[in-house]
Amino acid sequence: MPARQSVLIPPQRTPRTSARPSPGPRLRAGAAAATVWYLRVLALLNIVAVLSLPFREEVHEHNAGEFFTPYLATAGLVSAALALFLAVVMRRRKRAAWVFNLLLAGPLFALYVLALTQERFREHPFNWLSAALTGLFVIALLVGRTEFNAIGDRSNPRLALAVGAVGILVSGGLGTWLVDATNKVSGAPLTDKVAYTLLRSVSVGPLADRVPAVESPRWVDILINVLMAGTFLLVLYVCFRSPRGLALLGAEDETRLRELLDRHGERDSLGYFALRRDKAAIFSPTGKAAVAYRVIGGVSLASGDPIGDPEAWPGAIDAWLTEAQRHAWTPAVMGASEEAGTIYARHGLDALELGDEAIVDVADFSLDGRAMRGVRQAHKRVQRAGYTVTLRRHEDIPDDEMALLVERADHWRDGATERGFSMALGRLGDPGDGRCVMLECRDADDEPRALLSFVPWGEHGLSLDLMRRDREGENGLMEFMVVELLLRAGEIGAQRVSLNFAMFRSVFERGARLGAGPVLRLWRSVLTFFSRWWQIESLYRANAKYRPVWEPRFLLFAKSADIPRIGLASARAEGFLTPPALPSFVRRGRRHGAPGTPEASSARAADRSGPAGPTGPTGPTGPTGPADQDLS
Repeated sequence: MPARQSVLIPPQRTPRTSARPSPGPRLRAGAAAATVWYLRVLALLNIVAVLSLPFREEVHEHNAGEFFTPYLATAGLVSAALALFLAVVMRRRKRAAWVFNLLLAGPLFALYVLALTQERFREHPFNWLSAALTGLFVIALLVGRTEFNAIGDRSNPRLALAVGAVGILVSGGLGTWLVDATNKVSGAPLTDKVAYTLLRSVSVGPLADRVPAVESPRWVDILINVLMAGTFLLVLYVCFRSPRGLALLGAEDETRLRELLDRHGERDSLGYFALRRDKAAIFSPTGKAAVAYRVIGGVSLASGDPIGDPEAWPGAIDAWLTEAQRHAWTPAVMGASEEAGTIYARHGLDALELGDEAIVDVADFSLDGRAMRGVRQAHKRVQRAGYTVTLRRHEDIPDDEMALLVERADHWRDGATERGFSMALGRLGDPGDGRCVMLECRDADDEPRALLSFVPWGEHGLSLDLMRRDREGENGLMEFMVVELLLRAGEIGAQRVSLNFAMFRSVFERGARLGAGPVLRLWRSVLTFFSRWWQIESLYRANAKYRPVWEPRFLLFAKSADIPRIGLASARAEGFLTPPALPSFVRRGRRHGAPGTPEASSARAADRSGPAGPTGPTGPTGPTGPADQDLS
């Protein structure tokens, strides 16, 4: 199999039907962008007003008596937090945020227009400016209304009310206690203290001076405002958050995906991992292709190539991107091949090379030659120690033996957290995966010491899913088992084997060459340094000893600014980051026992035996392979 050249796929856009866009869509997009920038500027001004006493007093002077300020222009962290958060969700084109702004700014603009009909308000030029800015914001909302089409979760309003009630009680109670403890005026009734706290929650300016019986230090006023701003932000987050994407891979979709894999499974070594049951699948209009993805942290994270006929890939990609836009999800693809990456790029995504997948052609593998001396000696050493390997399909393993293997795999797992997403199936022993291949290694006393599990890659290929070993076993067990598989692959009709993914492989390879540039050498040094804790270079070296063909894999993303968010989402998907559990009343519902959830189990064994990742992350945005990734 010839190696493909690793390249950075240039960003491409879907061809336009005309050289210049029509003024209608361009005007609507510009109006929508204007609303976002208005809110950003107002958030900045509100923060400056809190920090600057002269500016704050000027704002409050215009908010009192016969003056008024533009929409959301106040001197308080609550209004700053509101403007900033609304700018974020408006940028994501949330429909609920558009409605929220219109309901606030529309009546306010009408009130300003009514006020300007009176002489005492009309004589102040700043009032005209405030009304004009507020009116322009409302007009921009109306002009760009069709741009805000991202839907939210139906449970958001109810949950936001609950969070708001609890947050106000906690923040208000703590604020009232601080006011009571620091009040410089004695004898103030509780009602005045509560009123003062509520007014300070809105503004740190002279608004609370209307309660003369209370006089608290400046730091208390600011702390109360910060507490309420935090509560307000939490309520806004709950109110405008995107749907989580709880749809899991159902039996019907799994059957359709298996049919596509039967016809086109040879194309992608990661194709079978699309059958993970914590993913969802969206199909092309013809049903001949599908994109498997998982929504996590507001990111619609696909992995590998689309499943099915490449001619139908554009239809599946369009459907996936449309759904992501409709729910305000950030689209991303992890571990796409160069062929699929090129097609994704035509749909507006940019590409970044993550690393390379190690693929061994069985016909070309041999232990002969000086280059294979180390592998050959390690294989013979373990063999002389009395270790043997049993190679068979999962469907040929009796239930009691499979249950034992599942139990051992769970016992040998490195750490309590299951890892794997893009290159891990996560359900060892499931009866639906009978075509998977198991390698079981036993010592001279016939005790199990290690196991490898591979998923099918079409009719004649295997892709590594799970690696587990007993830490007390002989050194080099994984290397011994991989060599045994490559030498005996003909027993199960395998012609090629996908091993592991090596992040930044080209950096290590090209950076070590004579004449490598200073930037490349520096980048290699940085990666080598971090390899002390994470398997970056060691994973590349462990795979390179089998002399594989290196196939590049890419990360696809819509905007460079989304990469940190995508990195966090992929790290959570791979199991490297575990978010803290929320209180039960805040959690969204999830189907109990649904496939792919922790409660799920198979008929043969509990699904707690899924693959573990490496002892350290291979990187937040890169696909990871199975556990015990050092194949030595």
